[in-house]
Amino acid sequence: MGRGKLRIYLGAAPGVGKTYAMLSEAHRRVERGTDCVVGFVEHHSRPRTEVMLHGLELIERRELAYRGSTFTEMDVDAILARRPAVALVDELAHTNVPGSRNAKRWQDVEELLQAGIDVISTVNIQHLESLGDVVETITGVRQRETVPDEVARRADQIELVDMSPQALRRRMAHGNVYKPDKVDAALSNYFRPGNLTALRELALLWVADRVDEYLQEYRGEHNIRSTWQARERIVVGLTGGPEGRTLIRRAARLAEKGAGGEVLAVYIARSDGLTSASPKELAVQRTLVEGLGGTFHHVIGDDVPDALLEFARGCNATQIVLGVSRRRSWQSVFSPGVSATVARESGPDLDVHIVTHDEAAKGRGLPVARGARLGRSRIIWGWVTGIAGPALLTVLLSQLVPELGLANDMLLFLTFTVAAALLGGLLPALASAAFGSLLLNYYFTPPVHKLTIADPKNIVAIAIFVGVAVSVASVVDLAARRTHQAARLRAESEILSFLAGSVLRGEDSLDALLERLRETFAMQSVVLLERTSEVDPWTTAAAVGTGTVVRPEDADVDLPIGDTMALALTGRVLPAEDRRVLGAFAAQAAVVLDRQRLVDEAEKSRELAEANRIRTALLAAVSHDLRTPLAGIKASVTSLRSDDVEWSEEDRADLLEGIEDGADRLAALIGNLLDMSRLNTGTVVPLIRETDLDEVVPMALGGVPEESVDLDIPETLPMVAVDRGLLERAVANIVENAVKYSPTGQPVHVSASALASRVELRVVDRGPGVPDEAKNRIFEPFQRHGDAPRGAGVGLGLAVARGFTEAIGGTLTAEDTPGGGLTMVITLPIAGDGPTVSPELPTSAVT
Repeated sequence: MGRGKLRIYLGAAPGVGKTYAMLSEAHRRVERGTDCVVGFVEHHSRPRTEVMLHGLELIERRELAYRGSTFTEMDVDAILARRPAVALVDELAHTNVPGSRNAKRWQDVEELLQAGIDVISTVNIQHLESLGDVVETITGVRQRETVPDEVARRADQIELVDMSPQALRRRMAHGNVYKPDKVDAALSNYFRPGNLTALRELALLWVADRVDEYLQEYRGEHNIRSTWQARERIVVGLTGGPEGRTLIRRAARLAEKGAGGEVLAVYIARSDGLTSASPKELAVQRTLVEGLGGTFHHVIGDDVPDALLEFARGCNATQIVLGVSRRRSWQSVFSPGVSATVARESGPDLDVHIVTHDEAAKGRGLPVARGARLGRSRIIWGWVTGIAGPALLTVLLSQLVPELGLANDMLLFLTFTVAAALLGGLLPALASAAFGSLLLNYYFTPPVHKLTIADPKNIVAIAIFVGVAVSVASVVDLAARRTHQAARLRAESEILSFLAGSVLRGEDSLDALLERLRETFAMQSVVLLERTSEVDPWTTAAAVGTGTVVRPEDADVDLPIGDTMALALTGRVLPAEDRRVLGAFAAQAAVVLDRQRLVDEAEKSRELAEANRIRTALLAAVSHDLRTPLAGIKASVTSLRSDDVEWSEEDRADLLEGIEDGADRLAALIGNLLDMSRLNTGTVVPLIRETDLDEVVPMALGGVPEESVDLDIPETLPMVAVDRGLLERAVANIVENAVKYSPTGQPVHVSASALASRVELRVVDRGPGVPDEAKNRIFEPFQRHGDAPRGAGVGLGLAVARGFTEAIGGTLTAEDTPGGGLTMVITLPIAGDGPTVSPELPTSAVT
């Protein structure tokens, strides 16, 4: 008898439909003739789920007595005795009542599987043991019932039951998940949109990892090589060739397979030779990588593989994407190429992806430049060829073909001299010419074995030989120096092109520019210093890197920018030829700094214009909204002072009430105007101290009828760090606004709950609500949404409330109320290190 198969329906939260999906699968199997029973299903009095149990065989539950109460649990013995083909077991993470066969339901399921019975079960993502801390951080609720991840991972099939947070909240608001008396508490606490979104992401990522495991097992069984994909930081090495677009897209696909993946494209300009990079192609690739959400970097390096690896390790990359070499196959004999070198030297901390493309092995569009200055290995080979070659040739000619003739001998010696010049430059070629001429004179010019020449013609021949050798060596050396100059100019032009492009694109981040400068010259730190005069001390305008300096003279490289600014770099001393490009960076840094200051001044001007606009709006508000209560007060006072009319006591009371109402409205309007003025001028200085919400919130409700608000502030809430006066004013404005828009007979619900390190105060109304595009606009001064009457105020209540909330370190946001209406959410920090209190949740949310 083999082991049974386990199928799990996984959900992000209660109510997404796991049990319903499990029962639907059971009906499909029964229709196909499968022997299927219900071992344990909890429908939580949900009508649609309860209906799905009809037509399925139910195994009676076992009753257990515990602490004077009777509980029911799944009867494992009855299921084993019945021996169905498939058993439905809901809530895999459930803890059994003490006295049960096993402590956990997943242990009951394990027994059924060992007996050869297939099991279909359900579990929520928050019940997986490894995610307990993460879920507590997100929701503020510690799950008491968990199931080991290994139990879920051993499942033969895992199916995700997914639902958007908005759809789940609507389902709850309609009463399809919890009873009506628990809906508001659940929506305000555990089932907030942010919580549900985070739990949904956890579920999707966990299932995605499980899919990767299945795929890994399959490829291992079939000996298929594969690369594990995860959330990575991926560096793409670009050469400026057309294959770069393919590499960028491939890296973007790798990054998309995991959350938080980042792509960094880097082009390394060789400082020791020409490259075939096309500036136009690099511009296209820059646009492509930035359009895919990545970044483009330009670095100069003497050795391309080393520079690429240094950049990758410097930015904590985990993968490098390179293209198959465009060189032809025969060229790999002389050098393994950049891709092979990076793959060999990357070490265990970096994965290297070598991607095929259409340009592979087709050769480069332009000839690959030789070294800017001949490298050490080439110089060594030049000396070996120039010295050992003529010596070996002398032995061969003397022993094998002694009568070849002086002219042919000279041509063969000249061949090694030219080869030495091509490999090692001027000095090895000159040495080869001198050494070869001595060998020709001693071994092949009569009289042999003597350093004398009998025939004058041979003297001319040897002189021509030396002259040709020297000429060839000089030309090769000159070509190498010209190559170096061209390479420097090419690299400088690319850097200058980047700087010009940054100006045209309007890039104004000084730190980004200095970071690019640090990367380009591989420096430890870059600092932009400035001072107001020659006698004033230097101040730091911007700095990147580590080990920054505060004076130009303390840096390894310093470059003055005018009389009052200087650029200071630490890390190494740069050659003089680099100062031209460094000067371009310095000039650009000065321009960017000036631009930032102009932007700041423009922002101040904008603030002044905004203040002027507010003053204009204030005058308009004073001229309209304040006139109405003043007119009412004036009319009532005039009537009371009139001697022509004899007012009754009831009439006098009405007139005095009108005066009082008008005065209250004036006081409220003037209070909001003064508060807005204080916020705009920055004179609001909060006095933060520990406060209980149940002491502040009731005080804020004095301006609204008592029956218009339903208050629910638990006494167990931790204290919050706020300014009591500012919080009271903010809550008062929010509640008054909610009451104003709430339908008659629908009280505003004010509740609070603790979540992790914060406390949320929610003001829920059932009014017309606010569309998404207007949710931020309603917090702007002098804004009134919809058809609010002119007498409803000047539109400052919510603006003042948000200003006061932010002044005390909190936030104020607007959300839709499920079923219609608007919910204002005030988030406040818990005072000190107070205890985190878990909110009361429905039973199925924690079991």
